[in-house]
Amino acid sequence: MIVYRTLDEIAGRLRNAVVTIGNFDGVHLGHREIFRRVVDLSSRMGCVSVVVTFFPHPLKVLAPERDFRLITTYEEKERLIAESGVDFLVTIPFSRCLASIPAGDFVRDILVGRIGMKAIIVGYDYAFGRNREGDASLLRTLGAGLGFSVDVLEQIGNGDEGFSSSMVRKMIAEGDVKGVVRLLGRNFSVGGKVVHGYHRGRLLGFPTANVRVEEELLPEPGVYAVKVEGEGNVWDGACNIGNNPTFHGSMVTVEVHLLDFDGDLYAKRLRVYFVDRVRDERAFSGIHSLQEAIRHDVATCREMLRNSGVIRYHG
Repeated sequence: MIVYRTLDEIAGRLRNAVVTIGNFDGVHLGHREIFRRVVDLSSRMGCVSVVVTFFPHPLKVLAPERDFRLITTYEEKERLIAESGVDFLVTIPFSRCLASIPAGDFVRDILVGRIGMKAIIVGYDYAFGRNREGDASLLRTLGAGLGFSVDVLEQIGNGDEGFSSSMVRKMIAEGDVKGVVRLLGRNFSVGGKVVHGYHRGRLLGFPTANVRVEEELLPEPGVYAVKVEGEGNVWDGACNIGNNPTFHGSMVTVEVHLLDFDGDLYAKRLRVYFVDRVRDERAFSGIHSLQEAIRHDVATCREMLRNSGVIRYHG
C-alpha cells in the first residue's frame, strides 16, 4: 500500500480510483467489509483502490474539550488498513479550515480533482463536509454531473448488532475485551516501550514490565489475561491496569507479568493483546493478601490462556 500523508504528495490524479472515506478508528469488521468491497469493485472496474482518512481525528480539532479517546494510534490504523489489500491510503491533515469547505467543493476539488475518483463506497450513515452537509443523496447528485458512481452500504454487523467505533470504544472502556473481538475481528491491543516503575512487582515475587502505552484508550482498571509480543516472541501474561490502590498510587499504569519468563525488557517494545478480564482492581489490607491475590490471578490467567493464541485478522 502506498501512503500519501498530504494531498500535495499526490503527483497528479490517481488513475481512476474507487474510493471510500472515513475516520476508521479501530478498523473494526465493518470497516474491513467496506475495504473489501472497495478492493473488489476496483478490480472489476480496472481501477485503483483508495482509502481517504484524516489526521488528527476531526473531533480532536472541532471539540478538543471532549474526553474522546481513539481506539488505535494513527500508525496502527495505517498498518491495519494496509492488511486489507488497499492500493493507496490518502491521509488528509484535518483543520478548521478543511472543516469549513462545503461538501460539494470537497468532492469536486479533492475527491475527483485530486484523487481521480470514479466510484465511491460509503456506509449508510456517513456524513462529511461543512456542518456534515454531505450525505448519500448529495453524492448521487454530484456523481451524475461529475461522472462517478455511488454505492451506499446498509448497516454491517452480526444480526441486529451493527459494527461501530463507538460501540468498540464503549466495550473496551468497560473491560469487555473478550466480547469486543466479535466487532474487531482481533484481540484489542496496546503497545509501547518498557520503562522503569517502582519495582514493587519483583519485591512481591512477580516482576512486571511497566509499559508506557501509546494508545489513548485503555480497558477499565483491573487484571487481564494477555498475550505479550516482543523481541520475536509471544508470552502468556497477567496484566494489571490501574493506580495500585494498595500503595495509594495516583497514576494509571499498565504492568505485565510474563509467565515463565526471566529476563530484562527495559527499553524494549512490547505489544499487549487482551484476551479476557480476570477481576476488578482493588486495594488489599497488606502485602501478604496482595501476594496471595496475585498468585491466584496468575493461576487464573494461565488457565485462561492455555489453549488460546493471539487473534489477528488479516484480509
